[in-house]
Amino acid sequence: MRKYTPAKKRIDVSPGESVRIIRELQGLSQTRLSALCGIPQTTISSIENGRVNLGVERAKTLATALHCHPAVLVFPGWQLDNAA
Repeated sequence: MRKYTPAKKRIDVSPGESVRIIRELQGLSQTRLSALCGIPQTTISSIENGRVNLGVERAKTLATALHCHPAVLVFPGWQLDNAA
């Protein structure tokens, strides 16, 4: 049986905050991200401000537009010490 290393939370970041951080690091406005992924700008704003849940399908859509893995958005702040 394989040995698994449990994930440890490094920082406290919400999924909405992770969307905002990655969007800003790429120099994208909410309007531009909206155009890239087809999610309305108002919904992106609501996600970033914690008023609307990110959800799996939105995470996949946003991750494609932001060129990252959906898990980066859904589970921000988690790190494995060693690869399993």
